[in-house]
Amino acid sequence: MTAAPIPDKINVLWFLPTHGDSRYLGTSEGGRAVDLPYLKQVAQAADSIGYYGALLPTGRSCEDSWVVASALAPLTERLRFLVAVRPGLQSPTLAARMTATLDRISNGRLLINVVTGGDPIENKGDGIFQSHTERYQVTSEFLDIYKAVLAGETVDIESDHFHIEGGKLLFAPAQAPHPPLYFGGSSEIGIDIAARTVDKYLTWGEPPAAVAEKLAVVRAKAEEKGRTLSYGIRLHVIVRETTAKAWEAADELISRLDDATIANAQQVFARMDSVGQSRMSQLHGGQRDKLEISPNLWAGVGLVRGGAGTALVGDAETVAARIDEYRRLGIDTFILSGYPHLEEAYRFGELVLPRLPLAHAGPRANVSVNMGPFGETIAGDHRPASRAAAS
Repeated sequence: MTAAPIPDKINVLWFLPTHGDSRYLGTSEGGRAVDLPYLKQVAQAADSIGYYGALLPTGRSCEDSWVVASALAPLTERLRFLVAVRPGLQSPTLAARMTATLDRISNGRLLINVVTGGDPIENKGDGIFQSHTERYQVTSEFLDIYKAVLAGETVDIESDHFHIEGGKLLFAPAQAPHPPLYFGGSSEIGIDIAARTVDKYLTWGEPPAAVAEKLAVVRAKAEEKGRTLSYGIRLHVIVRETTAKAWEAADELISRLDDATIANAQQVFARMDSVGQSRMSQLHGGQRDKLEISPNLWAGVGLVRGGAGTALVGDAETVAARIDEYRRLGIDTFILSGYPHLEEAYRFGELVLPRLPLAHAGPRANVSVNMGPFGETIAGDHRPASRAAAS
């Protein structure tokens, strides 16, 4: 296997919290109504700050990602939207039409996240009763049809899970042959499907050594199939002016969390058949006492949040250095979030983004707004000597 290429530049995405936002995890205290006006604020902040795109989560705990992205696309300029297709819930040809439409009306700002679903209880509520392996088999067949239709082919197929005659698009997507396909799956069958079909493989934020080991497996599998993938990672961030303040903020985030709530959350995660979720839960074991699982990598979010459960914690220089560790493993895409999402988008954007080797347009420099940017005018008379964003 060839060595992992180190990307020179990276893309940094933010997150739209369509399942809720808060100042404190696991409690209604500090909770924030996540309606369209608030999501608009987060999306427009991410757009103006200079994030590459924004992930919209999927599942019954969330507002529908396609509807929300469609509402926000006309309200933003550069921001891309990472939206989920759901094999087993959608017909591949219908999903292709939805994809082509949203890609066109957003002027080519659509990214696709392929999600198989890892909670058997939720799946049954959606009429899906397949096993873990069967769901991935559906995903594999779905992607073959979906990609072919988006590429302009007419599909006639009768497979184990699909029977389609004359499946095609009349209106192509803006991006050819299709918007980039992102996919995260830690099981053997998930890795095999990723290696064969998608563009970018995603992992959740495990310690760098564990991430390196996982990516090596994926890279080798892709090479067997004559393909090369790119790689992304999903993390939370807690960044402050000093590392001490960042750790205080991490402690504050779970300060209202009681043991019963943690135990209930861990029971829900235990029923899932997602290998990735199992790996996340093993990082902390539902215990509060050893949450820094790697330097500046904190597993406190995963005590009550499914999926991505780790955060980079520190000052700007430290967080940028930890991001660079992952970049050196071959990761070129960072999908980040933080609580509350509006405020943390600004903190990270002002403190860390300028320190990163971005492949996309980043924070807007030399913008002239009221002869600024410069901060608030002192005494209504003169400008501060230095800009706050440079601190």
